[in-house]
Amino acid sequence: MNNIVKVIVAGSEDWQLVRSAFGSRGTRPTSCWCQRFIGAPPDGDKESALRHQIHENKPPFGLVALIDDDPVGWSRVSRRLDLPGVRANTALRRVLPPDPFAWWVACFTVQAAFRHRGVGRALLSGAIEHARVNGASALEGHPVDVQRLSASKVSGAALFTGTLATFQDAGFSEIGRTFPSRPVMRLSFEEQPGSAE
Repeated sequence: MNNIVKVIVAGSEDWQLVRSAFGSRGTRPTSCWCQRFIGAPPDGDKESALRHQIHENKPPFGLVALIDDDPVGWSRVSRRLDLPGVRANTALRRVLPPDPFAWWVACFTVQAAFRHRGVGRALLSGAIEHARVNGASALEGHPVDVQRLSASKVSGAALFTGTLATFQDAGFSEIGRTFPSRPVMRLSFEEQPGSAE
């Protein structure tokens, strides 16, 4: 197996790739299925909610990372306006500039066997490109500053919004913090923003 990571934008025809990208998490009913910033569906079926969102949302928001054509990771990147959990967060509102064209990287899921192989970095690079080509003014995220955590070992689940180092390496700048270990990162694009509709 090689270390070349390919990232694709997931459409409705890619549901099995998306489902597989979640690995063992995708077999548990309590899994988040990338609904953290959307809100729990009324019927509690988060998997079906994600499948419906992938089928209906335009522009698409899901990215799948592949190694040797096998899905190993997932990320959600979409307009900030489309994420109620971001819009309603008081601490984030104090830091984020008003910008109807800003996009947001909501999460990263990388299967345990493929961590430390550049999957998260590839997903963030894919998110940058996807946001840029869809008219974003900037891409933002809320990663974890691992150096500011008190725990000596941090689980992968605790890093679902990414790490500060990954965002810094991709050219993001810190614009504030909501907590000592939670920077808010922003990468501005030079191009004029497109339509927010």
